[in-house]
Amino acid sequence: MKHKVLLLGLGVLFLGCTPKENVKNQTWGNALGTTYSIIYIADEELDYQQEIDSVFQVLNQSMSTYIPSSDISKINEGDSTVVVDDMFKEVFDVSSEVHKASNGYFDPTIGVLANAWGFGPGEQIKLDSLRVDSLLGYVGWDKVKLNSDNTISKTHPSIRFDFNAVAKGYAIDRLGAMLDARGIKNYLVEVGGEVLAKGTNLDSGKQWSVGIDDPQVETGRQLKQIVSLEDMAMASSGNYRKFRVDPETGEKYVHTINPKTGYTKNSNVLATSVVAKTCAVADAYATSFMAMDLEDSKQVLENHGELEAYIIYLDENGETQEFFTPGFEALVKN
Repeated sequence: MKHKVLLLGLGVLFLGCTPKENVKNQTWGNALGTTYSIIYIADEELDYQQEIDSVFQVLNQSMSTYIPSSDISKINEGDSTVVVDDMFKEVFDVSSEVHKASNGYFDPTIGVLANAWGFGPGEQIKLDSLRVDSLLGYVGWDKVKLNSDNTISKTHPSIRFDFNAVAKGYAIDRLGAMLDARGIKNYLVEVGGEVLAKGTNLDSGKQWSVGIDDPQVETGRQLKQIVSLEDMAMASSGNYRKFRVDPETGEKYVHTINPKTGYTKNSNVLATSVVAKTCAVADAYATSFMAMDLEDSKQVLENHGELEAYIIYLDENGETQEFFTPGFEALVKN
């Protein structure tokens, strides 16, 4: 699972000039521990900065584990009286859906493990096999429940939620819904490399063009692929930017945590990108595929034709290979 991860980068390509009847409105800044950029094209100059800030603020108050007064932080500390909002409920439902579809590889109850491995807001601890096994007792989606009164039940008070692998994508969906409600038909919302594209890029008269970074380029940026998106979302995940190195042993720990074993997942999968109708769903599956073996990810994709995916991996000879679903390959610009 990923935690406060700045995922594979975004390249947005603008070609040509904006016709006079179209105005490109753009805003950018910092939120959710990363950067964001929002482009929305209309027939006049608009400023939705206040509305954008409000979306981030409400989302943080609901689901940020880095804000002690947030709903999720209170629930993590054992407050069973918190009545969660609709956003928390929607993210909970998406998490349940992807948890089931991924055979448990997507599990936002890994909060105690995220802290222990040094990828959460809590205290990092020295881990051995006994300690990991002990912490696994506080992990499991079957150990939590969303009640009819919108409170959360946990089988043990030490269970901790961490929605960082889905909340960023969900924030993008909420920003898109805000623009939809204001009649904006052409926009591109990007937060930390995750994107939601609506309509077309009227600058170029074409679909929105989005770049995917090469995970094997350690300094600077180089695009591995460029895809064209219209009325769809894409999320990417990888371990090449988010990791920590133990100063004593020099051992590298990646941010992807396998919720079944409790250990960080060093694997032959280097990076994943998933296209779906919503960015929350794309975000959750992109994270799941980093924790799963490639063949298991392919099986999930066969069972869920609504998803398209691109996975960069190393074969048995250590050579870089690429897997595309047919639908994703059709989005790639030659």
